[in-house]
Amino acid sequence: MTTSPPIAALPPFTKRWRKARLWPLSVALAFIALIGTAFYLINSHWPYRYRNVDPLLQKVFASQIKIDRYHRTYFPNPGFVATGLTLRRNSAPDLPPVGSARSLVVQGRWLDLLLLRNRVRLVGVEGLHIVIPPVGSRANQEDFPPGSSADFAGPTTVVEQLNIRDAILDIMRTDGDRYSFPIKQLIIRNLRKGQAISYLLDMQNPKPTGRIQSTGSFGPLLPDSLGATPVSGDFTFSPVNLGDIHGISGTLSATGRFSGALASIEAVGICETSNFAVGRGRPTHITASAHGTINGLDADIVLHTIEAHTGATTVEAKGNIVGSPKVTNLDITVVSGRAQDLLRPFLHDEVPLSGPVVLHSHVYLAPSEKGLKFLKRLYVDGTFDIPAERLTNQTTERKLSAFSQRAQGLRSIKGEAPGDPDLTTHSDVLSSLNGRAKISDGVVSTQRLTFQMPGAAIDLNGTFNFRDRTVHLLGNLHMLSDISHITTGFKSLLLKPLIPFFKKDNFGAVIPIAITGSPHRYKVTQNLLHHK
Repeated sequence: MTTSPPIAALPPFTKRWRKARLWPLSVALAFIALIGTAFYLINSHWPYRYRNVDPLLQKVFASQIKIDRYHRTYFPNPGFVATGLTLRRNSAPDLPPVGSARSLVVQGRWLDLLLLRNRVRLVGVEGLHIVIPPVGSRANQEDFPPGSSADFAGPTTVVEQLNIRDAILDIMRTDGDRYSFPIKQLIIRNLRKGQAISYLLDMQNPKPTGRIQSTGSFGPLLPDSLGATPVSGDFTFSPVNLGDIHGISGTLSATGRFSGALASIEAVGICETSNFAVGRGRPTHITASAHGTINGLDADIVLHTIEAHTGATTVEAKGNIVGSPKVTNLDITVVSGRAQDLLRPFLHDEVPLSGPVVLHSHVYLAPSEKGLKFLKRLYVDGTFDIPAERLTNQTTERKLSAFSQRAQGLRSIKGEAPGDPDLTTHSDVLSSLNGRAKISDGVVSTQRLTFQMPGAAIDLNGTFNFRDRTVHLLGNLHMLSDISHITTGFKSLLLKPLIPFFKKDNFGAVIPIAITGSPHRYKVTQNLLHHK
């Protein structure tokens, strides 16, 4: 019987080497098992499954959301991407959608997941389009019934940043048109129920067109007392194309700040335009400051003070912009201004007169309707007094000075050529102009316009059209002297026999006159037959 040779025992170092090789393999297998288990657990309990995040999104957008496509993301941040979104109000899920979005991104942090922090790093939305039914309409009341403000209280999970890009907000009008607000970017930080948010906004205003930029804070939202919700911030509105408002033109730039409760926001601002004009008027530099209270719930505005400066004139005003659609009422006062400053933006040619002016008026601006020009919307009723005005046209001023001399019964200065008032050497005469006037549909009408100068006074009633600058005024010329002094030379001799017919109570002549015509064709005639 043969026996096998004995097997040599392995050296001790060989056993240790084999154990050393098995240890990394065991660790690797354990790590793989751990990763697999973690992946299984994460996949089974993935916090960014759409069904898990849907309640959060409903709180963020105050709407029910339906998506077309969805996929998860893991690196560099956990989350998901969804496309083709449709939004329906939580309070009206059976009504047509209020909006849609091209894409939605939700991202968290791995560290927050590991530490079990209940927060979301980012909610990003692109191509959001929201349509709001006309204010006061049945559709609007169904989308936003009483008490629905609680839908906008925010989520219980912290959303560190809500980033909305390339959005459009459409507010429908009762006439079927809409106000479209393109929103380039809206960033909201620290979005959570019961906490204030900070925001950054960059958007376009629809009419007049201009860029609005604002930063500030809002909240915390108080659903049971929405108007008491705090709000504050700063804004710029520039450049603003005033030409979008029919009948006026210019480019405006404005800045300001605001703070207070949502239903009573105190706001102050300053603005400037270097080329403001009404119709074909001359471009005029205007600066202004204002202080008002804004109701953020219905956009009504109470204007406590407005102070505008043009040339050497200061215009003060107060009033309100209220209602739906909005109407404007202003009380305007000029205590110590210049007539030429006020007339310049309304007139294309040289301002016809200059001098100090006092003005008190009420302005009503009708709602801006499609195609309705500024002068169609403007209604003014007020009084004015220009106590010492001069005509800016030197030829006309010399004629007026010569007539004033004759109306006082004074003889021509030695050396003048009788019958040729253009050659007189009289100094400019100071005259006054005052009365009550109304502006409606671009036409100024007056029931008693009084023009006075040394030796004569004129009472006039009639109209002046801002559009074509035609004038039609009727009245009486009162003179200290008799009718023969209304002209010179041979014409004066012919009028001598008519003196008794135009003499009134021994105070000189009273002559019916008419001022009519259009630019460069204005004329003053005797209205002996009292034609209207």
